[in-house]
Amino acid sequence: MELSGRAIGYDELRTLKTLALAGALDGESKISCSGLAGKLDVSNQTASRRLQGLEDADLLEREIVGDGQWVSITRDGESLLQREYAHYQRIFESQVGVTLTGTLTSGMSEGGHYITLPGYMRQFERKLGYEPFAGTLNVELDDGSVRARARMDALDPIEIDGWEDDERTYGPAFCYPATIEFPAGTYEQAHVIAPERTHHDDDQLELIAPEKLRERFDADDGDTLTIHVHE
Repeated sequence: MELSGRAIGYDELRTLKTLALAGALDGESKISCSGLAGKLDVSNQTASRRLQGLEDADLLEREIVGDGQWVSITRDGESLLQREYAHYQRIFESQVGVTLTGTLTSGMSEGGHYITLPGYMRQFERKLGYEPFAGTLNVELDDGSVRARARMDALDPIEIDGWEDDERTYGPAFCYPATIEFPAGTYEQAHVIAPERTHHDDDQLELIAPEKLRERFDADDGDTLTIHVHE
């Protein structure tokens, strides 16, 4: 795998997991090169190189002090571990997926325009089995779900190909089957849609469905929703 322009291999991932187990995922953890070397069964020089490599890849932040160093795993580092977790889930559990929680919000009204374009709509009908309602359901994820969202990278999405017309090129998107729990009931035929190019941050989740779900479940901005994303 590659992050921040640097290759991240098994040894670096093992080092990151070791630091997470030492508390560096939840805040700063103090560690020495010799202590890390003992946990990894490598030389002090190798442990030092691993730490430097993780820092250079923006997976780790550290502050060197007289008797060691304070280290903390970055958001990118946590995302890498979340994806690793999802891969182990695939190995050991029959149900592969991630559960996210957030608040229903009003979107930027762009989703409804783009999903109704013919180049996308034909693919939705063929690959998802339905024609989506002309609008997306927008959810602002809570902090824990923003962190867990990286597990979606380990799922196999339904790929919506990019296309072009006489005016412009439209990018690809990825769809993930999802079940949504509203305060008033549960809906099972939705999909998370994740455009390759998006204006949204990691805390914004967009969903499509063949019905206008706000009306179906009498849902309003501020309602708490739970989304089970799966393959």
